[in-house]
Amino acid sequence: MSRAFVFPGQGAQTIGMGKALAEAYPAARAVFDEVDDALGEKLSTLIWEGSQDDLTLTHNAQPALMATSLAAMKALEAEGVTIAAASYVAGHSLGEYSALAAAGALTITDAARLLRKRGEAMQKAVPVGQGAMAALLGLDFEKARDVAKVAAEGEICQAANDNDPGQVVVSGHKGAVERAVELAREHGAKRAVLLPVSAPFHCALMRPAAEAMAEALSHVNIERPAVPVVANVVAEAINDPATIRSLLVDQVTGSVRWRESVLWMAQHGVSEAWEIGAGKALSGMIRRIDRSITCRSVGTPEDVKAAAGSLNG
Repeated sequence: MSRAFVFPGQGAQTIGMGKALAEAYPAARAVFDEVDDALGEKLSTLIWEGSQDDLTLTHNAQPALMATSLAAMKALEAEGVTIAAASYVAGHSLGEYSALAAAGALTITDAARLLRKRGEAMQKAVPVGQGAMAALLGLDFEKARDVAKVAAEGEICQAANDNDPGQVVVSGHKGAVERAVELAREHGAKRAVLLPVSAPFHCALMRPAAEAMAEALSHVNIERPAVPVVANVVAEAINDPATIRSLLVDQVTGSVRWRESVLWMAQHGVSEAWEIGAGKALSGMIRRIDRSITCRSVGTPEDVKAAAGSLNG
């Protein structure tokens, strides 16, 4: 049996996440302190006591979710579970940075600063109101991609997230995405809804953000990860630092190939996935992709003890 540690992306953030971990495990608390120091502000106060609206802002949500995931990893380590318990790590969009930090390819400080930059750059790339994203439910990836192409009509509209067999997110110009919603309904989608996001992520409109990330990443040291990382844009395992750097840039405008990533891991022996950090969204997706993979959420002290007990029992 092989195990993957997977790390959530935007949308999983909730006020109070990680607080119990920080109170129960000094090593988890140290992660939040390190992120606060890296950013020069008390992000931990916002995470635990702030408003959901402020936490949901992209430049806050990205480092906050990474901090929560890495705090859970440090708690696991305190219970004797190291990264070596996983054959692979993977993360959904920003979660790929969490995965890389968990595997030792990035420091927590660098991951926090990169994600703050990434969030700011993604927000700046497209003026508010010009872009949109929509979830198309009940269409497979090929149908959703075809709908996006037809809806574009000279604008940008791309399949941005291939989340699971019945959930694809499209991203691009607002008018084109709105057309995609109507077309998807005509093509048999169970639901097609605009998402409450502040920018059109993972499409060509994010090119200015990709350029900003290329510059930021050029100044950061990337080590070889302790276990291979299944990268979003290629849906297979990588461990070469130069390739990691390049794919993190490509990821800003490229599709998140989550469904294919999970299938790749299943084909390479993964039968168990631990979702490290906030929420259970990835576990739901994984179950819909391949029911043979058992899923476990690790986001609270109780989860940590149960997960460690499952290995040590």
